[in-house]
Amino acid sequence: MEAKQVDYCACGSDKTYIDCCGRYLDNGEIPQSAEVLMRSRYTAYTLGREDYLLATWYADMRPEKLELFGPDHQWLGLTVKRHVQTGPYHAIVEFVARYQVAGQEQQIHEISRFLFEGGRWLYVDGDFIQQDQAAE
Repeated sequence: MEAKQVDYCACGSDKTYIDCCGRYLDNGEIPQSAEVLMRSRYTAYTLGREDYLLATWYADMRPEKLELFGPDHQWLGLTVKRHVQTGPYHAIVEFVARYQVAGQEQQIHEISRFLFEGGRWLYVDGDFIQQDQAAE
């Protein structure tokens, strides 16, 4: 008997896509925390879902268009280092997203800011952390 393949969500939750970020990307549910929104945005990047990324970006900071990674990039994984709700309408999420391009593994280490507005969390912006800063 052949084993059934399970499609785990790219965000690293150990849940299936449909039970995790698929709820937000495909079924229109609203993430209930900044961390869940950030995980769903990571998954959207892995799937090239510019529509979702722009829709979950705070309007005053949202770019007109995104330049998503091309097919030569492969997303490898996400680690959420911390999630802190700094007030009723503000939160930060620190994460490391790993990817590979041209055989070289690289990472994005960011502290992202989120705002709760209109009954939903929105990505505002973030600060990139350099690898030498992360070691301090």
